Amino acid sequence: MQSGGASPIPSPGGVAGDSTPSSTKPRTKICVFCGASPGTSQKHMQAARELGKALADNNISLVYGGGTVGLMGEVAKTVVSILGPDAAHGIIPEALVKWERDGTYSSKPDANGYHLPEEEVYGKTTVVKDMHTRKQMMAQEVISGGPGSGFIALSGGYGTMEELLEITTWNQLGIHSKGICVLNIDGFYDGLLTWIKKAVADGFVRDANADILVTATNAQDALKALREYKVSGARYGLDWENQ
Repeated sequence: MQSGGASPIPSPGGVAGDSTPSSTKPRTKICVFCGASPGTSQKHMQAARELGKALADNNISLVYGGGTVGLMGEVAKTVVSILGPDAAHGIIPEALVKWERDGTYSSKPDANGYHLPEEEVYGKTTVVKDMHTRKQMMAQEVISGGPGSGFIALSGGYGTMEELLEITTWNQLGIHSKGICVLNIDGFYDGLLTWIKKAVADGFVRDANADILVTATNAQDALKALREYKVSGARYGLDWENQ
């Protein structure tokens, strides 16, 4: 079970059930980590479409890695097709602009000479200098979001796993207090979940901190898990205000 705890970075919109007028609360934002590949099973692309639809149906803004291929592009296209381009923000390092791309691109280059994904199809795209800046901006967007904001991991490769574990570590260290959910499609993350249990059993992860990363098997349950997320009281109480 997760236990409650104080947040080192207060959510600008408060928490669910607080007294802040709903009209003043910022929009919920969810960052989706996922592969720039469709995978070999259609279950993964279907999960990406279902997650995109669930985000749109709940009026949730998408933050993603800015690629237009694989699961990444599918989530963005689905959200934008329902809510419009303002509902999705892709953040991509300049080295990947010509790599993680497919589909419709603007004929007119931006101020830096990049032909970015068509905004009407994939939403807004921001090009940054490196991977570290990308991850920092993604996290900042989520931290500034309203109740239910957080991170969801669909299936993916090394990059997806690295992003997922880094944002989980940041939660453990008290850098942020947003929820993190693994959308475990067709048992894709069973190995990771088994490793977490082993890490707890062998004393490398505190028992309460095992629940920093929660799980779901469908999009609606993933959104529900973030809405109901409870911060672990076993996190490290570090002060990051001056970092």
